[in-house]
Amino acid sequence: MPMYEKKYDVIVVGGGHAGCEAALAAARTGVSVLHLNLYLDNTALMPCNPSIGGPAKGHLVREGSALGGEQAEAADASAMLVRWLNTSKGPAVRALRAQCDLEEYARHYTMKIETQKNLEVRQETVTDLWIEEGRVRGVRTKYGYDYESKVVVLATGTYLGGKVHIGPKSFSSGPLGQTPAVDLTESLRASGLEIRRMRTDTTPRLHADTLDLSSLTSQGSADEPLTFSLWGEGTVHEGYFCHLTRSNRRTHDIIRDNLHRSPLSMGWMEGNGPRYCPSIEDKVIKFPEKESHLIFLEPVSRSNKEVYVQNFSTSLPFDVQLAMVRSLPGCEHAHVTRPGYAIEYDYVVPTQLTPWLETKAVSGLFCAGQINGTSGYEEAAAQGLLAGINASLKARGEEPLVLGRSESYIGVLVDDLVTKGTNEPYRMLTSRCEHRLLLRHDNADRRLAPIGRGLGLLDDDRWNRLRTGWKRIDDELERLAQIKIHPSDALNRELAALDSAPLSEAACAVELLRRPGVPYSLVEKFSPSPDAPRGGEALALEVEVKYAGYIERQGRQVARMERMENVTLPGDMDYGRVPGLLAESRQKLETVRPRTLGQAGRISGVTPTDIHLLSVWLNALSRRKERGAATVE
Repeated sequence: MPMYEKKYDVIVVGGGHAGCEAALAAARTGVSVLHLNLYLDNTALMPCNPSIGGPAKGHLVREGSALGGEQAEAADASAMLVRWLNTSKGPAVRALRAQCDLEEYARHYTMKIETQKNLEVRQETVTDLWIEEGRVRGVRTKYGYDYESKVVVLATGTYLGGKVHIGPKSFSSGPLGQTPAVDLTESLRASGLEIRRMRTDTTPRLHADTLDLSSLTSQGSADEPLTFSLWGEGTVHEGYFCHLTRSNRRTHDIIRDNLHRSPLSMGWMEGNGPRYCPSIEDKVIKFPEKESHLIFLEPVSRSNKEVYVQNFSTSLPFDVQLAMVRSLPGCEHAHVTRPGYAIEYDYVVPTQLTPWLETKAVSGLFCAGQINGTSGYEEAAAQGLLAGINASLKARGEEPLVLGRSESYIGVLVDDLVTKGTNEPYRMLTSRCEHRLLLRHDNADRRLAPIGRGLGLLDDDRWNRLRTGWKRIDDELERLAQIKIHPSDALNRELAALDSAPLSEAACAVELLRRPGVPYSLVEKFSPSPDAPRGGEALALEVEVKYAGYIERQGRQVARMERMENVTLPGDMDYGRVPGLLAESRQKLETVRPRTLGQAGRISGVTPTDIHLLSVWLNALSRRKERGAATVE
């Protein structure tokens, strides 16, 4: 093949959420980037529900904003309605969720990609990796060019070997009938990577004018301005709603009567499906005692009439889907604009990756998004951002960025993948994060913005705005700890309305704020601040005060765990020489090659006894090295 005239620092393959974030992040750090997209019109395509955020997922988006990513900006720019979720469960799991206009979301990313300095985008189909002596040299394409680079990031989504199933019909396809990538898998296998199959499902789309939404309960946007971006002003959205309906006995009977026509029951699908977002037929099979399941009818764009049927994914035949849909209240006369389907695709077993998302088999080859076995736009964008950062660092010959589990949800996501692997589409959950009170939505900027600034992803204006906000919070915390609030009839009336005991004598302002149910706005009302925290700053201050004891306790837990994280394991360690290790543990340690004792302890199947044996062995190695050094001297 002819060589393309220009050599790049980084090539990014794939134009979905992971690919867009990787290309933007790398280019913004100053390296030259070529972004190769299978089909430019599908940039940042949202083939499933066009929503962003939710528990844990919203945390990923906010963390991406703190690091200098783009997804939060895209979500804010395209939001039709935004709500807080889990507000009754405490600040650790509170998160935003937005229903986005999928066309506006894609336009936002497209414009950012096409106007970003150091970034060239081209429609190309990558067919082969160009690898020499265990190191990536670039890619080869269907159009007949070799493109050379120092680093390659693969973000192929569900296009890699994509195959769609609708009842007994199956055909090679990407999502929503798009062209799949069918050639690259063999190149990956030839490079020494283990490839497996995975599957995910999506739902039918309906025409809004054929639905009786007036009969259903609606959910609108919050009546306060909300924003994913740390720098957004927030908007109060009006005019768009999600509507609640439910499946029923008739729905379930239709499904049971037609299970024999499911591609899964016919044994046509190899890959495992998503556990935490199962198809409606999976729910009916696994929960036969449930008479109904909650379903949401959600708009997808301001510019069309399509409605997404959340919690109703299916791969049953089209005629069955039509009957199922019309059994739902409000959907009796529904017109189905697009059928639901299952899609199978190839993914790289993620334990073959380092904690900075580089493959161990091929130097300079990074993977991000669904190619790593994850599901969800947010998980993909978070990996793409980290892969893009580390691709840039690799191209410049610098040390990679590794985010720890106690630093971010992104760190938890990547550590889970590279340490434990996954046999089903991985979804980020708050329950996966053992330090979630430290990793809140409201403090993502404090945790990660200094890293983004150090990488050059946050400009002076954004950085200074953050520092000004942090100073407001810190000054107010100091002020509240020093001043007293005196009792008054007005104050006690407001406390009574909150079911809080009245003040009988002067109390420290910070102690009043520490009371359950007492908001910062009340404390500030009776003790005005010369420069009160604003918006999200007030929430961050309130959480720091009310949960100070719990936060301090988790901080101590992190410090104890970090002692194991600071014990590094040699990259060439021979686990076969460690006496007493279980055979299963030895095999998994050899496969994952953990960087630290802490990471070794998180590998599924590695026992506490194994960790103790490793620790003893490392101590013995250290003593032998010390004796050897003393002998030489």
